[in-house]
Formats: sequence, structure tokens, C-alpha cells
Amino acid sequence: MRDEIMMLFEKNKSMNVKELQKRLGITNTRDFKEMCVCLNELEDERKLYNNHVKYILIDNKNFVAGKARDVSPMEYAVFNRDNKVYVPKSDSRILLDSDEVLVKISRKGNEVVHIYERGIKYVVGTFVSTRRGLKFRSDVDLHTSFDVINEKDFALSNNMKAVVKVVEYTAPLKVKIEKLLGKEDEPGVDVTGILCENEVRQEFGKKVQKELDDIPTKVKKKELKDRYDLRALKTVTIDGDSTKDFDDAISVEKLTNGGWRLYVHIADVSHYVKEDEAIDEEAFKRGTSIYVADRVVPMLPFQLSNGICSLNPDVDRLTLTCRMDFNKDGIMTDYDIFDSVIHSDERCTYSKVNEYLDNPGSHPGYDKVGDMLRDFSDLAAALKKQTKDRGHIDFETKEAYFVLDEKGKPVDVVVKERGWAEQMIEEAMIAANVAVAHELHTKKLPGMYRVHETPDPEKIEALINMARSMNVKCDLDPNNCRPLDVAKFLDAIEDENAKEILSSVAIRSMQKARYSEENLGHYGLALEEYCHFTSPIRRYPDLLIHRMLKRHVIDRQNDEKTLKKDEKRMKKSALHLSEKERDAVMLEREVNDLKSAQYMENKVGQKFEGIISGVTSFGFFVELDNTIEGLIPLRTMKDDYYIYDADTMSLRGENTGRTFKMGEHVNVVLSDVNVPKRQVTFELAQPKREYPVKVEEELPVVEGEFKEKALA
Repeated sequence: MRDEIMMLFEKNKSMNVKELQKRLGITNTRDFKEMCVCLNELEDERKLYNNHVKYILIDNKNFVAGKARDVSPMEYAVFNRDNKVYVPKSDSRILLDSDEVLVKISRKGNEVVHIYERGIKYVVGTFVSTRRGLKFRSDVDLHTSFDVINEKDFALSNNMKAVVKVVEYTAPLKVKIEKLLGKEDEPGVDVTGILCENEVRQEFGKKVQKELDDIPTKVKKKELKDRYDLRALKTVTIDGDSTKDFDDAISVEKLTNGGWRLYVHIADVSHYVKEDEAIDEEAFKRGTSIYVADRVVPMLPFQLSNGICSLNPDVDRLTLTCRMDFNKDGIMTDYDIFDSVIHSDERCTYSKVNEYLDNPGSHPGYDKVGDMLRDFSDLAAALKKQTKDRGHIDFETKEAYFVLDEKGKPVDVVVKERGWAEQMIEEAMIAANVAVAHELHTKKLPGMYRVHETPDPEKIEALINMARSMNVKCDLDPNNCRPLDVAKFLDAIEDENAKEILSSVAIRSMQKARYSEENLGHYGLALEEYCHFTSPIRRYPDLLIHRMLKRHVIDRQNDEKTLKKDEKRMKKSALHLSEKERDAVMLEREVNDLKSAQYMENKVGQKFEGIISGVTSFGFFVELDNTIEGLIPLRTMKDDYYIYDADTMSLRGENTGRTFKMGEHVNVVLSDVNVPKRQVTFELAQPKREYPVKVEEELPVVEGEFKEKALA
């Protein structure tokens, strides 16, 4: 019925309910209810607008739905993927950046007719002393003043950082203080402000604390009933140097047939976090742990994540184990999943395992698990070959780590290395995830799958055009592009800079990985079945998978009522958890952008060499070796008038023929850093002779378009 409704609106533009009912030929209550549901869905999807008299088609010509941006004292810009319009300002309705609105286009003047959702609900800023007393000023200029209605309830002082909540969207903006964060120069206040601004849940309530009091700090004997006792099995964890919560541990045995037996032990969080209780409800709302420059905002309280649930060495821990057998070629031949108890023998780190495998004398303390580490390395090599053969796409990406001083300011930026030990663990975890997904899918049991769908052919076409513009051979077929084809294409690129850039473009050509109750496969990993099972301490989908395994595989509670209830729960949870993951990624990026700006703040005027990482109609982005990225605005390039070519994502000078394209090395000068806006701006180091400039001064909003990373 949705398609029928949309076809009618394409012809008629607007109709009331009675007109639509008549045109659809609806004569019974059931069909009328279905029509109403469809209308509500189409309204939620911003395809129709209900002005309480009739429904109107949002056609992107007469009506434009999009996000607002305050661009000048005179007007707002409202933009979406396909259009941008301007709305004159009026005292009757104030808009803020990221407000989602509907604009009616007319000759008399464009008008905002509906506000779907306010983009800014909380504002972070500082109280500063003025002649008229303390005034609140937002970190990012919102082009408005503030009326703080509850100042007297707080002990305010100069340079006090605060979070305020918008009460009324008026001029001035009416707000109330939600929380004082401390003096603006205190360590961590800047990051806390971003967390508050994005409504991140940072504290655990009284109900959670009360439940924590009843959770033991040690495994009790009665908890071992009906569990496989694997405490005598040699077991290790392998994680980063600073990791404090250990989700997973591994054991490896060499088999007589030349193959291996791999045990992946995962913390049994579901044993302690009971369904629908306070800790569980809070974990669901958070969805995931958030890792930012100076802290972790955990999904679970530290008493659990770093305590009884963490697979620390030399203590008993409850786990779910996925035991897998592989032949000498790394092909899985059998698996089993069961409740267990383990006793980790060693807390290994990636760096030390890498060193030990290269030189066993480097860490004598690892000798007691040395044979197992070598067997694990051999197994991982076989698994890696299988991964490559099936076409797993190994995107070349960099991840930055900020070294902070005691004041929380960045003093260095380090690119994280991905060594062999990291890849060993990655292969083991993927294998376990595949086995668990296969178990749930083949037995038609409720599950939460990690899905990554086939890319849009138009985006693959853009990748092909980009490769050709960089003189890189590319024979991809946009309409039949297998993961193996993309993997081979990237693997064949010899120039490392071109490979890094085209990997970035390839990432942006992919769909976003997400959670779904349906098994739709994982394109990037070239897998038909995949889920997240291995990190229940920091990801709620993994905790759900554990519950499904316990209930339906181990305990076999497969009555129709239970199955339907869990299927409904998986469907309801998938969208929320996908959204929470995206929120976490965006927030981590915001903090990285802040720390990047802080790191570059005292380097204005210095020269750098970088690579062009993104090209747009308003300029191009340059990425330095340390991953910090800045924009060269087109308005600063006065040597020529540059024309943007969307197909090749390049800029070409109209008079000189000079081009700027992805992957090209350029010398730049840091011209400006705006820390509150988290923006870094470069200029070309050697400008040419000047020509008349015909470019707009206003720059559109770029919401991470050139910083997107695949969510594997």
C-alpha cells in the first residue's frame, strides 16, 4: 500500500484522508488502519507532511526537509543530500545548527513550516565576568545570547564551565544549568563537556549500585554446577598494554592430524547481569562502552567490567566457551558451545607477544605458555590464508592515539600499530563469531546478527573513477562486485599512498555495518553468517547473543512462546543498538577532533607535508602523517578559479590547469585552529599568482564525511 500511496501523491501533491481513502478504494476498517499506519510511517520518513488539514508530498522542490545551519545574521541554510535552500531569519522562530526542519518554497520567501527535531538540547559553555555580572557564553558561537533561569541555585564564578539545557527556543535562548563541570582549564573538563553535550550517560544510578552490592567478587563453588571445568587447560588473554577489562581468553592445542583445537573463552556476563534488572536496563540504554582520549565510559559498572566479569589472570572466572577444531589448512571441521569455568595462566600483551614470537628470549616469563603461543601463531596463519582466499577486504586505515599530559592536553599523536599478535586474536574472534552465528542461523533460533550489505553500484562506480583518475588499474564491475574483487583490487595497488587513499574511498563506498535480527551476511568480511559474541563487557549485542545461546542452545528452552518473545526482542533491539554504536563513533570522532585542534593550536605558521584525503566543491582536506586532518578552503586559493569535478573528486584551475586530487602530496602551512569548533585550517605553502576569485565565502557543514571508518 505504501507504493500506491506514494504514486498517488506524485500525481496529486496533496490530499486529505478522505480523498486518499476514496482514490485507494478503501471500504473496510482493516484497510483503513493499514492506510493510517503507512501515512504515519511516510510522515516519519519525511516523505509526507501533515499540516492537520491534509497530507503534502515532500518533493524536494516545493517542500524541502533537512538540517538547518545558522550561516549569517540574515538567514539560515537548510540542506539535505540533494538540495540546499536559504530561509530568512525572523524573531518569531529561532533555529540552531542541526535542527531538522521542513521548508516551504515560495516566491514570497522560503518559510520553515515545521520543526521535526531540535538538534541542540544541551549547550556547553563558560560563565565569564562582565560589567553586567556573570554571563554564560557557549563554546561554539550559536549567534544568540542566553537567559539562565536558575543562576541563583549555583555557586558560580569566573571561568566556570557548565552544561545548560534549553528550556525555550527563543531569543535570547532560555536555558537552565544542568551541571557545573569545573574551571575550564581543569584536566578532563573539555571532554566531559562533549560527553554532556551529547547526552552520554556517565553515572550509574542508585538501583544499579544496590544490585552491585549483591554481586560476588569471587566465583563461588555452587556456581560451577553443570559447567565444563577448564581450569587445568592452559589459557591466556592477549590485549593492549593499558587494557583493564578482559572479555576474551584463548587456549590452543595441536591435534595429531596436523590441525588445531581452538578454545575461545568469553566472559559470562549474562550470569551476573540478569535480564530486565537495573544493571541490564542501564547497559541496554548505553548500548556500548565509549573509548575517548582520556577515559572509558563503560557500558557496565567497573565492579563488573574490571572485576568479576574480567578474565584476570590467576583467578577462576565463569565463561562461555566456543571450542573449534580446524584441519591443517585452517578450515573449521567441528565446533561446540558450552558453559565453562577457566583460570587464566597469563595476562599477555600484543607488544610482548609480537616480541616473544620474534625472539623468545625477550620475555622469559612467557616461556610457560610459549609452545601454545607458537601453535596459536601457526593456526592464525592458516586462518589468515582462508580469510584472504574468501575475499575479506583489509582496508588500510590509521588509528590515532593521543598522548596527554597531566592537564589533559595532547603532547604527541601516535599512530597505532596493528602487529601479528593483534591479527592472531582478530582471526580467533572472527572464527568464534562465525561458529555462533552458524549455530543460531541453521537452527532457526533468535539472534542478533552483524550485517554488512552489498554496496551501491553508483558508489563502486565512483571508486572506479577515482582509481582511474589516479592512474590505478581498476576492473571492478559495479553491478557484480564481490568482496574478493575489491580485496584483490586493493591488494594489487603498489603505491602505498594510492593504496591508503583508495582504501579510504572504498570504505566510503561501502554500506554501514549494523545489527539485525535477520542474517543478511557480512560483505566486508566475505561471510554468509556473522554475529558479535566475543565482547559482552563492552557491547550489548554480544550480551544478547549469550542469552540466546544459553536459553536456546544450552538449556534448549525452545517452546513457541519463548522463541516468539525473543524474536521480537531481537528485532526491537537491533535498531536501537545500531544507533547507539553510531552515536559512540561520532562522539569518539568529536573528541579526537578536539584533541587534534588542541595539539595543533600552538603550531600556527608551521609548515607540514600531507596527502590530499578528500576533495569537495568548497576546498580539500589534507591529512598529515599523524592522521590529523585540516581543510584548505577554496576561498584561500587565490592563484586561480578552481572547478570541482565530482566524478574524479578533483579541483582544476580554470586558467592554469593546475589540479588537486586525492592522494597527491602537498606542502601546507597551518593558518588557523579553532579549538571550540574543533577545526584545523591549512593554506598551500607556495601560492601562485592571483586570479579573480569567484567562490562563495560560506562553507557547508561536513559531518565527518571524509573521516568515516568502516564498522566491522
